[in-house]
Amino acid sequence: MSEHPVDAAVAYIRGKTGGRSPKVAIVCGSGLGGVADAVEDPLPIPYTDIPGFPVPTVAGHAGKLILGDVGGKSVAVMMGRVHIYEGTGMDRLKTMIRSMKELGVNVLVLTNAAGSMMPEVGAGELVMLTDHINFTGTSPLFGPNDDRFGPRFVDLTEAWDVKLREAARHAASEENITLHQGVFGGWMGPAFETPAEIRMMRTLGCDTVGMSMIAENLIARHCDLRVLGISAITNLACGLSDVKLSHEHTLAMAKKGDGNLTRLIARIVRNLEG
Repeated sequence: MSEHPVDAAVAYIRGKTGGRSPKVAIVCGSGLGGVADAVEDPLPIPYTDIPGFPVPTVAGHAGKLILGDVGGKSVAVMMGRVHIYEGTGMDRLKTMIRSMKELGVNVLVLTNAAGSMMPEVGAGELVMLTDHINFTGTSPLFGPNDDRFGPRFVDLTEAWDVKLREAARHAASEENITLHQGVFGGWMGPAFETPAEIRMMRTLGCDTVGMSMIAENLIARHCDLRVLGISAITNLACGLSDVKLSHEHTLAMAKKGDGNLTRLIARIVRNLEG
């Protein structure tokens, strides 16, 4: 019987780290790599070296795992992700998230660059996810279930952990950072949404929109990781401003929120118990 992809990835990472056991994993979205600078005693490992890990193809995603410490807590920072629209399948994304679980992680912090459907919340602002609607039309849990990691049917009543949200609000107050909150609309991409699609999502109760985080959330909740999601707003959604949307614009505007996002996540990690 061949080795499970997760076992191979975990064995490789442990062989490089001398047995470090991170408790918090952080996924950095497009242009949001500043959190890596807050890691003490960093050990970088390219995704390409880790068996079964995905290799991002989109600009702004470095494709690197960094292990180290933040405020005395052992962390794993994932510099970059793959998206459903890249067409490489979800098996490698499952390997990445599940490897974190096997390494000892119990909290996953997901970040991304997103569009805002709230006119008062523009580029540079941070929005914490309270819930989501999956508009991708698919799920990484589609197909045979791997009972080793979780049940066939996953309860998403608390897809985004309530206590972690409380911790994020407290950390934002300590850092004097405005932290908005809202419902995230997960879009397949890679095309941006049309004005009519944005109107539909607003009608259905969405506040922000993006092309990531949903898949990671579902994989993480399946294996019982607690998840916190924070978006750095890069633009108002299509039809709400005159700005022409592009990935280059997304990367440029992500820098406006990256500093506050880094400070916020560092404070959250420092404040976590254990």
